[in-house]
Formats: sequence, structure tokens, C-alpha cells
Amino acid sequence: MQALIQKQMENAIALRKPASSLPWRPDVPCKQPFYRWSSNADEWQPLQTSEPSPDRPKATKLAIYSWNIDFMLPHGDSRMNSALKHLEELSRQHRSDDKTAVVINIQECVPSDLDLIGERNWIRDGFYRTDVDTENWASGAYGTTTLVDRRLDVLSCFRVHYSATRMERDALFVDVKASGQKLRLCNTHLESLALEPPRRPAQMQLIASNMHADDVSGAVVTGDFNAIQPFDRTLHTENNLEDAYLKLGGTEGEGRDNNEGYTWGQQALPELRQLFGCSRMDKVFFCGDGLELLEFERFGADVEPDESEEDVRKDLLSLGFEKPWVTDHLGVKAVFEIRH
Repeated sequence: MQALIQKQMENAIALRKPASSLPWRPDVPCKQPFYRWSSNADEWQPLQTSEPSPDRPKATKLAIYSWNIDFMLPHGDSRMNSALKHLEELSRQHRSDDKTAVVINIQECVPSDLDLIGERNWIRDGFYRTDVDTENWASGAYGTTTLVDRRLDVLSCFRVHYSATRMERDALFVDVKASGQKLRLCNTHLESLALEPPRRPAQMQLIASNMHADDVSGAVVTGDFNAIQPFDRTLHTENNLEDAYLKLGGTEGEGRDNNEGYTWGQQALPELRQLFGCSRMDKVFFCGDGLELLEFERFGADVEPDESEEDVRKDLLSLGFEKPWVTDHLGVKAVFEIRH
């Protein structure tokens, strides 16, 4: 497993895009298109804003799913296929409800994942997507991508690439209009590891500055926050944000208990779990009067490749995992009411 991790890290470094080739400035919003499937043209077509439709059902609730699908494990296509199937099943109740719009944020997405996402009929029929290729990622190896319910009016899409990063991390924002409110939705993968100096505080500060914009009624950021150090527990309060899990009565754990907030560790290699314990890496922060938090939960436990893929399952188990999980993270989901 260590050799596999080392190989993937070397590959990520090799696929790092030269700074001179990047069209954006660090810490400054850079607009990008988003895409809608055209059945007539049989392709995903770029948009800058969506066209309002008076016939479209008006969403009064927002369900946001966020999930990190480990880019370092083998059999990426099989694992992502299972993850997308799970997301399809989970979100179906909301997609069949005229009042609840769905947003899906994915981290550690690899280039082939973008192809798989684009092939799914349920995504083609019901969602805009932010990426069809790696053009707007600083890394050619992996990045973030977002799916936005087409029942929402999309006003714009932009990324803020962090200056304080050694891992090509960024914040992906989508501005939407719902119930007369402008809402700002963010998907991010904060810096990994316990680096010195820490990068995550500066990254979250930059996210929060965009969330608190004067013309935004409510904002939500979800993702893999890599919250593994004491300072990570106060990043929300230091930036005048609410932590959805804590807001609804959740408590912080100490890494060795059965805390209901943990999203990493349960599906890690046993030796890593023994070494590091469990942690609440994945979170939902929010702010603004335009949103009221209704629900928070974890999802994605024990999702595995299809039973028919015996070789894939055996390969994952051979790495030392207790089960052939598709990723080492649980996902997080939050549901908000959109206030008029």
C-alpha cells in the first residue's frame, strides 16, 4: 500500500501544471463555464448563466451531498461507478420532490471520473456540471467537481485557487438563485497533513470572505476539510460561520470513541486507524439569513464495488482493507430551507 501511495503522489507531482501556463491569479475569483447536456447535439454544452424557466418548479429546500472518493486506490472506474450509483439512490427522494433541489460536491475526482459522470443519464437529465475536463484544475491528477440541480437558476461559476497550497487546492463556487435569494455554494478540498506553517486557516479565511459577500443571502461550503489538528475545530467560529454538525447538537470526539461525526478512519487501513484514530475530516459550514439548517447526516458507509467485480474486490482487500470499500471517507449531507 505504501508503494501505491508513493506512486500516486509522484504521479500527482508529474501532472502538476506549470505556473506559467495557468490563466488565473491565486486567491482571485476566476470565472469558468458550467455545462448542460444537450440531447439534440449529444454533448455537454458550456453556459455562463442558465436561462430562467417560468415552468420550472421552484425549490424551497436545498439538499447538499459532499463526498471524497480516494484518488490513490486502484480500480478508480469501478469505485466511482459504485459511488455514483449510491448517490443516485440517495438523492432520488429529493429529485422526485419538486420542492427540494440537489447539489453534489465531489473531491479527489480524477480525469476518468469526469467521463463517467458525464455518461450517467440521471445526471444528464437533471443536473448542470461544472467540469468536463481538467482545464480549471491546477492539478492534472485530481480536483473538485460539482453537480447542480437544473431546477436552480445558476448565476455564475468560479474558482479561487489558493496561494497558500502545496497541493494545487482550490475553492469551487457556484452562485444560484432560489426563492428570490442569491445563494453561494462552495466545494473544497483543504490542504492535507499537518504542515508547518498550516495552510488550512488561510484557505478557510479566503472561502469565508467570498461567503460573506454583501450580495449573498446565504452560503454553504462543504468538502474534505482535512480537520486533523486542534486549530481545525475553531475554523468556523474564527470566520463567523456555523458548523452544521455542531449546530444540530453534534459533539467533537477524541479519535478513539464512537463519535457520530467521524468521516475518516472507519474505512481506512487498520494500521492507519490504529495510528491516527478517527476524525471528522468532512464538514459543512454555512452562513447567512437566506438559509435555515434542517438536517445533517453522514452517508456512504460500506459502499463497495459490485459483487460481479470479483477481481476488483480481491485487489482492494489485498491492500489490507477489512472490506473492499470504494473510498476511505464517509460523505456528509445537509438539508436547508431556503428562506423567502
